Amino acid sequence: MRRLALVGLLTLSACLQLACARSDAPGTVFDCCEGDLLILLDSSGSISLYEFSRLLRFLSNLLRPFLLGHGQVRVGLLQVGTEPQLEFNFDTYNSQDALQDAILRTQQLRGDTNTEAALLLAQRILNCPRGGDAPPRVLLWLTDGVEPGNVHEPMAAIRQNCASVLAVSTGHANYQVFHDAVTPPIEKHLHFIDIDDIEIITEDLREAIIDLIRAERLQVRDVSTHSAVLQWRPVLIGGFGYYELRYGSGVEERRMALPADKSWTELTGLQPDTHYTAWLTPHTPAGHKHTLSTSFRTLPEVLSPVSVSVSESGVDRVRVSWAPLQPDSVHRYLVEFGSIPSGGVRTVTLTGQVNSALLTQLEPHTEYLITVTAVHSSGQQRALSVRACTQEVLPGLVDLQLTPVGSDSVKVDWRGHTEAAGLRGYWVRWETRQHFPSSSSSSSSRYLPAQSLSTVLTHLSPSTRVCVSPVYQTAQGEGLCCTAHSQTAAAPWG
Repeated sequence: MRRLALVGLLTLSACLQLACARSDAPGTVFDCCEGDLLILLDSSGSISLYEFSRLLRFLSNLLRPFLLGHGQVRVGLLQVGTEPQLEFNFDTYNSQDALQDAILRTQQLRGDTNTEAALLLAQRILNCPRGGDAPPRVLLWLTDGVEPGNVHEPMAAIRQNCASVLAVSTGHANYQVFHDAVTPPIEKHLHFIDIDDIEIITEDLREAIIDLIRAERLQVRDVSTHSAVLQWRPVLIGGFGYYELRYGSGVEERRMALPADKSWTELTGLQPDTHYTAWLTPHTPAGHKHTLSTSFRTLPEVLSPVSVSVSESGVDRVRVSWAPLQPDSVHRYLVEFGSIPSGGVRTVTLTGQVNSALLTQLEPHTEYLITVTAVHSSGQQRALSVRACTQEVLPGLVDLQLTPVGSDSVKVDWRGHTEAAGLRGYWVRWETRQHFPSSSSSSSSRYLPAQSLSTVLTHLSPSTRVCVSPVYQTAQGEGLCCTAHSQTAAAPWG
């Protein structure tokens, strides 16, 4: 058995390292990484069918723990033969089941080992050169090392411009060629191993890949005036260890310990419009790991009230409402109101738990200035005003009489305040009877000018109710109603 790479035994402390570096349970999903992994697989005739099947099984086990898809790990497979063949690209598979099936179904190309042509295609797939803010990319080269061709220049272009390069050789190969091809450190990124022993390097090679694409980011979201949410990828394994979180604004620093299965926390009680820095350190029984950090600024304080509105306006009342409701910061509200231009001012005091008040005993048809003042717990005050008008008192109908003039007709007489300002007319409403072939009834109405004080209604239903109400320029006044079969006293109707 030939190997130049030293393969050591896994120790207990290694099993307690970051979850994305080791996994005790087969098939465990690693939510630790974000990046693209392009497999450059030697599929030429120098690889026997047995060796090729072993390489596919090795790839299957190597990639099985990763969570796949956008924002996670994406995998592509490029075969090396006389002509290169792209089996699948980065966006082809987003699930392990589909990826595993595709890998194990891969057919060997045979033919020559045209690695140079495959590397030129790999440069296009890897989108060389890469931007600085793009997720990391890795090229993993699996080969028997037999006559790889002129790979120095294309490998250098990939290594320098767009991806880290790792290599595994299962046969007799030129060490210098592979040494020059891979990204340092050489001892982690280059393996020479017999095909029968290739599974031995699975964990070490996976750890090397993870080190290159690990998404060690502490992110902040949902920032408000007094709170923010911190989110990170879980990196502690199986409940071992804890996270130490520190955050502060420079004036004071707070600390808290979070369990290993935690991947987010909400920071509360923050000061508005303040710059904060947070540090997250994973701790394991073997010691603490790399500390993640992020900075953010809370939003400026928005003091209530920001808006004031009026509703439910009546003759002697109006409701005033305000927003936003801030019970944690507002001690009380003062609602001051008085008629314009020089009426007396009244004040209503309310707790910080309410956001509206019904103002009563107002004068009709009067404009009021209403001011809502929030007294905050900090001592600050903020006031906002609005104008509101009460409704006008409109004279109602004085009298209504119905006089029969036939079997199904009545004369309607009424008396209103003809001298009232703004009187425009009268609405008369009643129920009419439908003749053959149906016996149903329907409501009807008639609008008459202000000088009209009577009308005749025909084809009425039995016990028809007739209502008359005055119409003014601004609204409809209170009306009266009577039934058609009697001359009873009029009942108010509005």
